Amino acid sequence: MIIKKLKDMTKGWFIGDFEPSILKIKDFEVGVLERKKGKDIKHYHKIATEITCLLSGSMIINGKRMEQGDIFVLEPNMISDSEFYEDSKLVVVKIPSVIGDKYEV
Repeated sequence: MIIKKLKDMTKGWFIGDFEPSILKIKDFEVGVLERKKGKDIKHYHKIATEITCLLSGSMIINGKRMEQGDIFVLEPNMISDSEFYEDSKLVVVKIPSVIGDKYEV
């Protein structure tokens, strides 16, 4: 059994083709991310598809309001333009895991 702490991972990402991780794999990435109330970094991925579940909080992304339990998918080259109405927690899966595949707008 392998045991690690989420607080020791980088920005909540714990599975993927990076260090530190609990499982180093190129196929996908998984992270539990916390976002503070306010605007997030506007960005997109050229290669990865990003699947997100809003675990707690509320937000608007690309003009759509999301509440706790909502799941959304951003395809490659789709801009992520989000604002959080309150401190929030998300679980994010990116397929595949590609280092450097995040582009700020």
